[in-house]
Amino acid sequence: MPARNPLRWLVRWADWFELRGVYVPGEDKQSVDPWRDFGWLIVAWLAGLGMFILFFALAV
Repeated sequence: MPARNPLRWLVRWADWFELRGVYVPGEDKQSVDPWRDFGWLIVAWLAGLGMFILFFALAV
């Protein structure tokens, strides 16, 4: 049975964002797609927000 690694879940989640759209060189005129271009940033922000909420939930 594979180990349940939260870091692997975050990597898989970020990869899911990136798979929604792939950057193709030469298509620089294409509009910015936040899910494609900032997938890792979105995952890091949501994970940080979750840890922040969890920290204060446990502190109270």
